[in-house]
Amino acid sequence: MDHKPTSRNRWLPALGLSALAAVSLSTATAGTPAPTPVEAADWKAHTIAPVTNPVFFEDPVIRSEIRPIFVYHTIDNSFITQGGHATLFAVQLRYAATERLGLIATLDGHFDIDSPVLDVDGWMDLAAGFKYALIDDAANQFILTPGLTFHIPTGDREIFQGRGGGEFRPFVSFQKGYGDLHITGNVGLRIPVVSNEQNLVANYGVMVDYYTCRWFIPFVTANFWTSLSDGNNIPGLRGNGYDVINFGGGNTSGVTQGMLGVGFRSRVLNNVDFGVAYEIAAIRPYGLTNNRLTMDMCIRF
Repeated sequence: MDHKPTSRNRWLPALGLSALAAVSLSTATAGTPAPTPVEAADWKAHTIAPVTNPVFFEDPVIRSEIRPIFVYHTIDNSFITQGGHATLFAVQLRYAATERLGLIATLDGHFDIDSPVLDVDGWMDLAAGFKYALIDDAANQFILTPGLTFHIPTGDREIFQGRGGGEFRPFVSFQKGYGDLHITGNVGLRIPVVSNEQNLVANYGVMVDYYTCRWFIPFVTANFWTSLSDGNNIPGLRGNGYDVINFGGGNTSGVTQGMLGVGFRSRVLNNVDFGVAYEIAAIRPYGLTNNRLTMDMCIRF
């Protein structure tokens, strides 16, 4: 990112270079390794937050941001809705309480399903929690961040929210950098308070991105969800709602669903990242999502 020095601190670059030269000369004379490069200390400046699976693929980097999100789904014709489409408008909030502790609100918004047999809309549940950067190793460009959120059953039952007495979600996210190439991963578990209304679900995903320049940061992603229990909410339903809805289907135990995606981010301002991603369902049963478009904007403060 470009930074323009102010009139008060134009002398700082010269002083910094002089200090760096002195330290380098001293360590070279002593036969000790050179100091950690500036690039390693600031490697996260070129990293990006995931665009796909926005509710559960949590960024391991601790940031303060407001993140509006739009998602458009096309629904597979073999699903119980007999096709159709769905849209989600949401806003997420993250606040860096310290350099390692982040407070996060990851789920809210309005969801609309429009299909030949089902035309409903309503408010999503609320979800909030925290994450903590347990390992933040700048020299090796690696960060490991566990966290926990709770889905508060405040949403509308017509869109399969407000069910299950709430849902705990422990997770772990990581990111490893190789210069401007970054690998980000996430694994988590959705644990309903009332198991007969929602399924126990494991989710896991990976993103690989490359910072070509601030205007174009391409990435590829893969996200998967495995249902680990059956519920009584929709008897006979085989499949689930990916990251949007936990249906509590009665025939979902052992079923894995997944999506593959491509996209890019663009740093339109020093503190604003725009993102877009296109995903397709990769493992049958496709269920709620056949393919989808996700757009967001990370506004950092």
